[in-house]
Amino acid sequence: MDLSAITEISGLRGLDKSSSVSSLTGVLTKEQEKTTGTLFESLLNSAIDNIKTTNGYLSDAEDEKLRFALGETENTHDLMIAMQKASTALQYTVTIRDKLLDAYKEIMQMQI
Repeated sequence: MDLSAITEISGLRGLDKSSSVSSLTGVLTKEQEKTTGTLFESLLNSAIDNIKTTNGYLSDAEDEKLRFALGETENTHDLMIAMQKASTALQYTVTIRDKLLDAYKEIMQMQI
């Protein structure tokens, strides 16, 4: 959408030309859309990476449990470390999810 025509019209209506067209019309400029897109994209990628890391720790813990149960290893130290990493990562992920849901619910309850 070309905003140059809107700028000229806003000048005719007595509006200050120095004011932002996007703030008058509620439309984001392309730079603002890029910034918003990359900000959301980086947040989403971070969340996805967090989930992948958590899944990796859970998988490692399951592998260590199976190896210990099958007698392939007698090292309980590695088993306990893997289980603790998985537990901590899962607790962190669930806490972040809960906080995001609480924030979403609070935003939905706001009145305009």
